[in-house]
Amino acid sequence: MADGPRIALIDYGAGNVGSVCKAAEHLGFVVQVTADPDVVRTADHVLFPGQGHFGQAMQRLRETGLDRVLRQVVEAGTPFTGICLGLQLLFESSDEAPGVPGLGLLQGTNVAFRAPQKVPQIGWNDVKILRSGSPLDALPDGTHFYFVHSYHAVPVDPSVVVGQADYGVPFVAAVQRQNLFAAQFHPEKSGDAGLRLLAARLGAPC
Repeated sequence: MADGPRIALIDYGAGNVGSVCKAAEHLGFVVQVTADPDVVRTADHVLFPGQGHFGQAMQRLRETGLDRVLRQVVEAGTPFTGICLGLQLLFESSDEAPGVPGLGLLQGTNVAFRAPQKVPQIGWNDVKILRSGSPLDALPDGTHFYFVHSYHAVPVDPSVVVGQADYGVPFVAAVQRQNLFAAQFHPEKSGDAGLRLLAARLGAPC
């Protein structure tokens, strides 16, 4: 898909970049893995993956200047897709790193699971679609996706939540606001369902 969109996959040392890249390439896209703010600014679509610690990830983003660039591209209307920690970092804060500000693109925080089940949640969980108009529409309600996380987002504005799952307590599985979409689960590790979701988001045939 040489004439397709220029996709920048943010590499800020927070893991799972390779698997996200392979999934997008499987769909026919050419993806540029980068930490260069200039590449990110000029991309047609930004993929923002991540796993690991909220505070350490924000430190790396600030050190590279990517925190400012990510805010700029979202505010400019560039399609932007966050995955796992890439969803949590969109919010203002997290219990995982008290006092460390997130990107603040969405109002709210991230809290630790307080559920009887084992934490972190590792494995498959079904996602309930709360409203239409997101890439989740490409899949049946209740589709299973793969999750690995100990914290979950709590938005101030519930209207940004497009997908919900349950792990002893209901939690945010996907959010969307205008050009921004983010999933708590890992589509790149969710088999055919994850590829269909990425295809719907990126505009590739599947």
